[in-house]
Amino acid sequence: MSTHSVSGRTSGKPARGWWDLPVLPVVAVVLAILVKAFLVQAFFIPSGSMERTLHGCPGCNGDRVLVNRVLYKVRDVHRGEIVVFNGVDSFTGELPPVVPVPGLRGAVQSFGRLIGLGAPGETDYIKRVIGLPGDRVACCSKGHVTVQPRGWTTAVELDESYLFEDDHEPFCEAGTGARCGPGAPGVLVAAGRLWVMGDHRGASSDSRVNGTIPADKVIGRAFAVVWPPGRVKPLPVPSTFR
Repeated sequence: MSTHSVSGRTSGKPARGWWDLPVLPVVAVVLAILVKAFLVQAFFIPSGSMERTLHGCPGCNGDRVLVNRVLYKVRDVHRGEIVVFNGVDSFTGELPPVVPVPGLRGAVQSFGRLIGLGAPGETDYIKRVIGLPGDRVACCSKGHVTVQPRGWTTAVELDESYLFEDDHEPFCEAGTGARCGPGAPGVLVAAGRLWVMGDHRGASSDSRVNGTIPADKVIGRAFAVVWPPGRVKPLPVPSTFR
């Protein structure tokens, strides 16, 4: 009696077509895209504006962070959190625009960004949230940035021990070109907006230059450094904000 099935294959062995071969890689890519779109995304740090918390520089292999894309769908942003946001039409960063790379290399880079493995787009920025809607943010009091939360009658001096460099630059309404002296009233953060600053104040193009950012442009919260191995760490909220 023949031991072969109608298909001509030995019985007991499942039939496999040529289309089976790429199934697992395709599934892996689809899962990576879904995770990036809805849950967690990896971002590469391209500049030094968040030193010493995050390492990065133009053209170097900077830190890679994980960003929680779900958190702000269930609660509001908190002061002191590090956020990634889309700055299109509202923000100018520290780096020149990214020049598209032609050919296969460009396609590989685009694919890497799609699944969360490549460098971020040129309109994505990472900063620390200093002021929430209704807060008044100012500089400086005894060299410290101050935040007067909505409904408070006094301002709180921030003890920002996490800073790499603090240029103690007084600021007023950002984007107006106005010069402010020490003791200026600062900026009242409007509804639906956030005041963000870099941890390397002397090398950060942030809300002092660009103004506040729309809260609905925040992509998510950076919660951990995952690369390189020697830099792996969580990114908690500093004690001055608690």
